[in-house]
Amino acid sequence: MKFLRFTMMNTADIPKVTQASDKTMASPPQGYKVLSIDACLAMAFPGQPEDTIVSIAAIEAESAEVLAATGYPLMIAGATVWTVPVMEFPVAKTEEVEKKLRS
Repeated sequence: MKFLRFTMMNTADIPKVTQASDKTMASPPQGYKVLSIDACLAMAFPGQPEDTIVSIAAIEAESAEVLAATGYPLMIAGATVWTVPVMEFPVAKTEEVEKKLRS
């Protein structure tokens, strides 16, 4: 299943969070795949504290255990992590898919 993972951290915690991420990703669990990672260069959310940074990752994960194994180390290092499931739609047929889901 695909997810968007939002990771917000204080700029002072960036070295600890980066180290935890590097350690986790050196041998990621089976069933976990990073599709992309982007850092937000502006205020990602209204009310976001000025001394924070947000990264957004598109990932694939097969289970809740895999999500926990990759997100928990970041939280221990000081990051706030939100993982949101997403559904992929074919661009040309969005209207058809929406009608099918509503019926």
